[in-house]
Amino acid sequence: MDQLDLSTSESASPRPRILLTDTNRWPVVARLAIAFRSLECDIAVLCRTPAHPVQKVSGISCVFHYAGHAPLESLRKAIETFHPDIIVPSCDRGVQHLHELHATSRSSNPKLAELIERSIGSAEGFPITSRRRELLELAQSEGILVPKLAPVEREADLREWNAEPGTPWVMKADGTWGGQGVRFVNNADEAREFFLEYGRHASVASLMRKLLFNRDWDWVMFDWYHSQRPVIAQTLIKGRPANCAVVCWQGKVLAGIAVEVVKAKGTYGPATLVHVVPGTEMMEAAGKIARRLRITGFFGLDFMIENGTGAVYLIEMNPRCTPPCPLSLGKGRNLVAALWSEMTGQPAPSNLPEIEQNFIAYFPKCGKGNGTDVNHHEPIHLDVPADEPELIRELLHPLSGRNVVGQLIDRMWRKQNQEPASVAVFKEKDNYTKKSVLGTLQ
Repeated sequence: MDQLDLSTSESASPRPRILLTDTNRWPVVARLAIAFRSLECDIAVLCRTPAHPVQKVSGISCVFHYAGHAPLESLRKAIETFHPDIIVPSCDRGVQHLHELHATSRSSNPKLAELIERSIGSAEGFPITSRRRELLELAQSEGILVPKLAPVEREADLREWNAEPGTPWVMKADGTWGGQGVRFVNNADEAREFFLEYGRHASVASLMRKLLFNRDWDWVMFDWYHSQRPVIAQTLIKGRPANCAVVCWQGKVLAGIAVEVVKAKGTYGPATLVHVVPGTEMMEAAGKIARRLRITGFFGLDFMIENGTGAVYLIEMNPRCTPPCPLSLGKGRNLVAALWSEMTGQPAPSNLPEIEQNFIAYFPKCGKGNGTDVNHHEPIHLDVPADEPELIRELLHPLSGRNVVGQLIDRMWRKQNQEPASVAVFKEKDNYTKKSVLGTLQ
């Protein structure tokens, strides 16, 4: 393998150079780009194209195409062309690709391997950050509360799993996100069904069905080749969900945000409305894990706060950016500014905007029936990128990952099940000025 030239060109800007990566089309990437841009960073993005929301954000140096049939080559090309100071992955697949590229570069291209470790931390922690079982076992060794868990490597493990009678289990598969790959099961038959779906290689029939309904065929093929995933079973902690997001440098937490989930999209889906809290136990857990794994960059932890006892149980880790990461909540809670300060050796600018409200509705998930219709008297910050009208339009009307057939099926399903669309709260479809967007939301 030819060694990449990672030297900085003479014309390069002295400003921090940030390469964001995303194999999905998640809004958090666009929000991160805006946050880094506010600190005058040079930003490039490696993402799915066409119609990634970040393409509607002004001030981005360049956008590279992330190809599912050659993800590592896409990543190498973006690094070689842009010469980033740091790489910020925004999805689990992107983290996996960095791990794989590091493994292939340690001997052939040490500079590239060093860049990856400078971006996401020590390689010794790579096998742990992306595997639920290993992460939770490490957390337990650090004195962090975790649910009772067991690996499910074969069907016989389901019979040996000694769960309390009548207690639901939570089955989880590695390498899944957004509520996928998580299911509550009440008996061994339901657990076996989940294991057969995720613990074995997906069938050709499953592949053909996804190719029929989805537009991104190269990523469908990538996921099919990686469809056999490690599975764990956990006891269900009855309580309310919470999470924290932190940014680290060589194992030290620079800043963090803790929230409790007020409302979410579906049973397993992402939060739509959150309440910012001190989250002392959550932040302590993040500090222990960051230090133990010597992490650099962003990561998030998901928790359950048990009913009655208030005990805080860690249930999983997201080794990448999560929705709170771009939020500007002031000193110690502005993750992007904290990373910028560490990279530049300068204090964060004092004129950065700060969110004052403790309740935050994530845009565009916070539509009618999805987060803003909560009966309480606390003010809500509606996290709308008001100065980016083209981005707002794109987020309200995103390109579906489904093709024409898949979109038709989805419309029929929503009509039958009366699922509220996240855009229902917006009355004006053509006027996306700051005043109209905030007015319709309020």
